[in-house]
Formats: sequence, structure tokens, C-alpha cells
Amino acid sequence: MSTYTAGSLVSARGRDWVVLPESAEDMLVLRPLGGSDDDVAAVFPAFEEIRSAKFQPPSADDLGDALAAGLLRSALRIGFRSGAGPFRSLAGIAVEPRAYQLVPLMMALRQRVVRLLISDDVGIGKTVEAGLIASELLAQGSARKLAVLCSPALAEQWQEELRTKFGIDAELVLASTVSKLERGLDLGQSLFDKHPHVVVSTDFIKSTRHRDDFVRHCPDLVIVDEAHTCVAAEESAATQNQLRYELLQKIAADEDRHLLLVTATPHSGKESAFRALLGLLRPELAHVQLDSDGGRRLLATHFVQRKRADVRQFLTTEDGLTNDNLREDTKFPADRYFKDETYKLSQAYRALLDDAIAYASERVTAAGDRGKREARIAWWSAIALLRSLVSSPRAAAQTLRTRSAAAAAATAEEADRLGAPLTRDAADADALEGLDVAPGAETDDASVRLSELADRAAELEGVGEDRKLVALVKHLKALLADGYHPIVFCRYIPTADYVADQLDGKLGRKTVVRSVTGTLSPQQRLQRIEELADEAGEDPAARRVLVATDCLSEGVNLQHHFDAVVHYDLAWNPTRHDQREGRVDRYGQKRDTVKVITLYGSDNGIDGKVLEVLIKKHRQIRKDLGISVSVPDESSSGVTNAVVEWLLMRHESPEQAALFDVETINAMSGKLEADWNSAAERETASRSRFAQRAIRPEEVAKEVLAVRETLGRADEVQNFTRQALASLEAVLRKDDNGFTADLSGTPVGLRDAVAPVVGGNAVESGRPVPFRTTAAVARGEAALVRTDPVVGAIAGYVLNSALDENTTSLRPARRCGVIRTKSVDTRTTLLLVRYRFHLTLPSRVGERQLVAEDARLLAFQGSPANATWLSSDDALALADVTADENTDRDFAVRTMRRVLDSLDATKPHLAVHGDELAEELLTSHRRVRQASAEIVRGVNVVAQKPADILGAYVYLPVSGGAA
Repeated sequence: MSTYTAGSLVSARGRDWVVLPESAEDMLVLRPLGGSDDDVAAVFPAFEEIRSAKFQPPSADDLGDALAAGLLRSALRIGFRSGAGPFRSLAGIAVEPRAYQLVPLMMALRQRVVRLLISDDVGIGKTVEAGLIASELLAQGSARKLAVLCSPALAEQWQEELRTKFGIDAELVLASTVSKLERGLDLGQSLFDKHPHVVVSTDFIKSTRHRDDFVRHCPDLVIVDEAHTCVAAEESAATQNQLRYELLQKIAADEDRHLLLVTATPHSGKESAFRALLGLLRPELAHVQLDSDGGRRLLATHFVQRKRADVRQFLTTEDGLTNDNLREDTKFPADRYFKDETYKLSQAYRALLDDAIAYASERVTAAGDRGKREARIAWWSAIALLRSLVSSPRAAAQTLRTRSAAAAAATAEEADRLGAPLTRDAADADALEGLDVAPGAETDDASVRLSELADRAAELEGVGEDRKLVALVKHLKALLADGYHPIVFCRYIPTADYVADQLDGKLGRKTVVRSVTGTLSPQQRLQRIEELADEAGEDPAARRVLVATDCLSEGVNLQHHFDAVVHYDLAWNPTRHDQREGRVDRYGQKRDTVKVITLYGSDNGIDGKVLEVLIKKHRQIRKDLGISVSVPDESSSGVTNAVVEWLLMRHESPEQAALFDVETINAMSGKLEADWNSAAERETASRSRFAQRAIRPEEVAKEVLAVRETLGRADEVQNFTRQALASLEAVLRKDDNGFTADLSGTPVGLRDAVAPVVGGNAVESGRPVPFRTTAAVARGEAALVRTDPVVGAIAGYVLNSALDENTTSLRPARRCGVIRTKSVDTRTTLLLVRYRFHLTLPSRVGERQLVAEDARLLAFQGSPANATWLSSDDALALADVTADENTDRDFAVRTMRRVLDSLDATKPHLAVHGDELAEELLTSHRRVRQASAEIVRGVNVVAQKPADILGAYVYLPVSGGAA
């Protein structure tokens, strides 16, 4: 083993490998030269032939033009999966983070034990930010196992994000999967020991039956999604919240465990809930005076919260000198375009509503004489009846035929507990599951009158009597004509199914309509959305319409397939509207403007007040502050209760109802506005007080610049992809957001590499693969960023074919070239050099030895023996030089041989340059970890020698110039 030191090259199994530090006497741990950690293999010298390898220099017969030289260099940089920079994971993940998304990562690397509350606004990319930290900690060895705690509805989405973007394979631990997982365990083994990375349902694992086992075997890195649902603002808060909080307290009690809390709403004006979250990170944060200098400094190291305006301002630095390093296309829609559209009830529908209100009013009045329990049951039954009637005829019919959940209550308090969730609109994501069922209105078993009302409701289905549906068809046609793909949000399952049924065939032959409701599992919901996108996507002129309940209003990314929202049913909590709109108005949305259409009844007595008092006020606050502020629950309920009470009173006492309308509703509206303004002021003050200041833009700019220098800039990646595909005989067509490529005529090796990502049928059938300029792309599309799997596959093919001179396939990149150009006045040689580095990265779990790679362009004038070396910028500029005159091949071969035969003279300079790069990398590692002295002291970077010369390119003046 002494002949195979870490970083040296060996040949085995028909290819060259780099020896890794984990190797031992009887076992070599190897990574393919230029490969990733996923390709690491263990080889046993006693059983397999292993020999020292020497990287072969270029051959003078392997000549190419300037384009071939540039393609090789770009393919090498793009293909790196084990870079030597301070961010170990960035070279290997399949997402290119925006500059602002590096801020939480830099904050994390300055802590020995990472404890962060990430509270960026909806749609900015908190999942990516948490994933970046997780992948980096795992790559560095600071963490070995990962658990994500989230609602079961979001578990599969987290699993997919971790797998596709960060290469982390996590097992799902849900109520529906745990039995199968436990059957595969050894005796006494915990499934959290067997599966190093897991995505766990918070509500499943919080029970006392499972909690203790999880805490005993809990991974050393935990991400908690929607963390605000795990704390209680008041003593009387829900038991569910309390159990979640107790679980997190036990997890946080281990001071060596990394903990990331993720939520867009860390406090919502509730100081006690905010303090409870902070106390999980550092106990003193629960009590420290946050307005003091010390309190703000302490909080700044653990808390990051930004809205979209902050992200846009992040592009401007204080000194104004590094803007270009941060400038990038951070794609958010410019704004939401709101349009409120009204409709009036038909005569028959009006009569049904009046009779239903009369019935409900009589029941509420009669129940009030029988006791508090009966009064509350009747009240929730009345609200259920009114809400379902203004939703749709089908929801009304089902509600009229279904027994009220509150009817089973033994007390008034139990009636409130059973009735409120089905008729109110909770804003928390975990409160959405199962609450899109139509509520019941029956309170006795022999309600002939309700049965008659249900029959009348069922007869109103269709565009004949349902004017709300007529209005929807009209506005959907207008959106579709403008090229939009809308989502129609409904409150109840029967309404969504009814709307989808009625829309089928009414929006044009090329419009596909599907519905998604809580009757489907979370995975089935995502599958149906993808099926809808695929079905409509086969025809560029096709349009898609999704009809959904609020089971899709939180946590699901729909911006790739949809760009407009129609509120078919008004929510009684305006935060729900913001959540619905946030599914499409988020990072990656290609539309500059997301359209929002809100349908409301002008004469049903409910919609107008809810829209005016709740929805419009919420929009205005969001517009003024740039953030959404949750409506105070008590005040919101007061307004909606007042509206319902006024409707019921209109039947019994019209005179009192008129007075009630003026006095009570206005009073409740005034109280709501005062409470709301107060909450908005607290939110504004909080965001100003706790603004992220731990990491300055210019600090991020240094790291962004270093990453781009090592791994390639965005324009280089885009040019490389186009040029490489064209050279590989793909058919390219430009479009408004990049280009499409028919890959069916490209080499088999490339098609095989790309097919698993974009679909084999698409590649072989000639269906164009879209290449997009934004980093956020839909399934089946490729992003023009170096971390996209398709771009990586292209770079890998170009690089491997260039290094294999015996391949019979197309070889767009070559290792040598002689180019005549007006850009030089004397012979200039450009070298593409690959360096390998030994990294020592200490962490809280001990030192880790790594071998990493980097590539640089070095250029000199004259002969290798008497070289005048150029600056890095001048060398980089040569890569973009084009030929101005053809070169005779025989002359080019002779010239190239003379240069290659004397390249040994450049080795001393290459060695010195390697040492300089190692020092630069060491400085970068220390800069990123500057706040953690114990880690900074142990970092070391050493260059492996000799460096590999991958390519050599000679630039000559045009004929008649100096040579």
C-alpha cells in the first residue's frame, strides 16, 4: 500500500482512479478520475490487478479547432463533482443556488453546532436553503444522518426534493409505511439506525408510543418544516401543538445535534410563540432582551428572515464594486394582478337560499330556548348550510343530507370543537388535511324539510341555474385565450368534483380539466398533477385547468405548470387566499404577472362582506408591507359570525337586522382593522429589528465569485450546452426561454446518459427536450446550469470522449489545437491543467481527509523553456479566441509535437501555481469558517504533484506575423 498514497493515480478495471485517504493496506478506496463520490469503489489488491497510472499527455495527432478547445475546458469544469472550495457539496448537487440562498449556509458553517431558524418569505426557497446546509454538513462529515420532520402531506415532496436536488436518499416514516419498514428490521434494531436518512411525519412520531425510540436514535441533523405549528402561543393551545413542542424540546436537548427550523411565519405577532421557537435553538434566546445590542447580535447568528424585496435589494452591495458578482436572474413574478368578478343568483337559486336561511334562523332561535349546547349545535349547522349553499348546488345537497358533526357533542364546548374546524378556514398546513369534506347540517334523523331542500339543490346543477358556474366558464375562457393555465380553488370536495365535471367540454377541445381533492393521498395528488401536465403538454396549443380544494393550498410547488388562480369559493381566512396564490407565485414562475380572479356573489349576503372586510384588507397590507400578515383569529371570527347572525336575523326581525347591519358589522370590522393594523405594525417592527445582518452581501460576493471561477459561470454553461449539442448532431430550436433539442440523432452513449432524467421515450421519439435559462424547471425540462443532471451528462460525455482517442463516436472536444488568430502577435500556448488537492477539514466529529480537484487555464508566450507567463485574465481570454485563418494540418502537427516534447520545462511553474492555488483555497476555507476558531485552526490544503495537462493549444499570429 505504500506505493499508493492518497491522491495518486492507479489503473484498475479498465480505467484510471484517484486513491482516497480512506484506503488501507489490504483495500484501496478509489474515485474515478474526474468522477463524483457516488462513483467511489473499494478494490482489493489481493484479488484484482492494480497498477500505478500516469496521466497520458495530449497527442499531436488529436488536433481540434478553437471550439474543440473551449468545449474540453468547459466540460471539465462543469463535470467536477469534488471541487476543492469551501462548499464541499455545491459541485455535486443538482440545483444551482441563488446568491442570497448561500446566506443561511454561510451562517451555518460559522457554528460548531448548527442551530438556525430560517424564516424567509413564501416562495423564496427555504427548502433549498435547508437542503444546502444538510448536504454540506453531510459532505463535510459534520453530520452522518438526517431526519426531516414535516406534515404527512409534504413528506413525499421532501423526499423527492432531497433525492433529485441533493442526492440524499431518505426513507419515508409515516403511519402508512412504518409497519413495512419494521418488518425489515433485525431483532432489537431501530429503523432510525437502519435508515440513516428519513423523512418523518411529525404527527406520527410525536406520540408517546414512537417518540422515545426516535429520540434515542435521533439523527445528528434534524430539519423541522413548518416549525410554527410545533409551538403554542397560549397555555390553552391545542394538544397537538403541545405534543409537537415536547418532541422538539427532547430533540433540542442534545447540545451536539444540528437543528434547522423552517417556517415562513415564525411569530405572526405572537411573541411567546416566537420565543418558544428561539428557545429550541439556544435556551437563552427565550429570555434575552432582543432589543439590546447583545440580544440582536446573538439572534443574528441563529435567525434569518427576508422578504422578496430584501432579496432584490441583496443584489446591491454597500461599496457598489461587487454587484456583477451577485447579479443573477432571481425569477419572481413582478406582481399579482387581482380582479374581483361578481355574479348574481338565478331566481330558483335565490329562492332556495332564502328558504334555507329561514330554516336555519328558525332552528337557531328554537335551539336558544333549549340550552347552550343545543344553541351551539344549531349555530354550527347554520354556518355549514350557508357556506355550502354559496359554494355549489352539489355541496349544498350533500350538506343537507349529512348529519352535523357537532350534533354528537355532549357539551357546548365540544360542539365548538367539532363544528369549528369544518366551517372555519384554518391557515396551518397540517390543519388542511381532511377539512375539505362538506360539513353536515342535519341535527335530527327525521328532517323532511332538509330533504326537500336537498332535492331542490340537486336540481340546480349545471349552467342553466348556476350563474356562479356560468361566470367561471366565462373568466376561464378569457384566461385560456391569454395563454394562462389556471388553478380553480374550491372549499369543498363535492364542489371541486362538480366544477370539474361541468367544465369538461366547455372550455375548448384542447383544454384538459382535472380535479385534485382530499380524497386522494398526497402522492396521488402529485401524480395527477403530473399526468395533467403531461397530457396537456403533448400539444403546444393545449391548455390545462386544475380544479382543487385547499389540500393543495400549502406546501406544494405548482409554479411550473400553472400561472393563474381563480378563487371559486371565498375563504373566511384571507391567509388561505395568500396560500393558494403562493402555490404559483413563487421562485421559478415564468410569468411576469400571476393573475388572480376572485368570484363572489353580489346578492348572497355573505361574499360581499367577506371580500370587503377581510380579503381586500389583507391584499392592501401585503401590498404596503411586501409580506402577508395573518388576520387575528378572534377578530376574523367576529366579523364572519356577525355576517351570519345578520343573515339569520333578516328572516326573524328585518328591523333589527337593518340596525345590526349598521352597528354590529361595522363595529366588528373596525375592531378587526385595528387589531390587524396592530399586528402589521408588530410584524414590520419585528422584521426591521431582526433583519439578517450576520452576513453582508460583499461577503457572499467573494464566495460566489470563487465558485463561479472554479465551476463555471452561467453564460459559459449555456454556450457550452448549445455548442456541444450542435457538435453532437442534436437539432436545436430557439424559443423564448432558452431552446429545445431533439436528441434522437446524438450518439447512443449520450442518449443513454440523458434518458433516465428526461425520459427514454422522449429521447428516442425525437420529442424535443426543453433547456431553460432559469434554475427552477419542471419535470422533463433541463436547466442551463452546471448542476442540472442533463447538462452534467453532456459534459461527462464530451470529456470522456475527448480523453478516449480510440472511440469511434463523435468527439466534439479535442486535447490539442493550433489556431491562427489576430488576437495574438507572437506564439502563445494555452494549457488546460487539472490539479488535485489534499484537504484536511476538521469538524466537531474529528478531522476528515479528502482529495479534491480543480482546473485552471495557464498561458505563456514563447517556448516552454523560456516562457513568459501571462496573467489569469489573459489566459482566460484566450479560451474565447476564434480562428481568423485556416492552418495547414501537417504544419499544425509538427508545431504541436515541438511544443509537447518540451512541456516538461513548464513543470516547475505548474507546481508553484498549484501551491498558490492551495493557499488561495486555504484562505477561502478559513474565511467561510471565520467565526469558528477551533475549525479554522485545523484546516489545511496541499497540492498534489505533478499536475495533469489535459489540453495544450497553440495560438499563432495570422500569416505574415511573428511566429
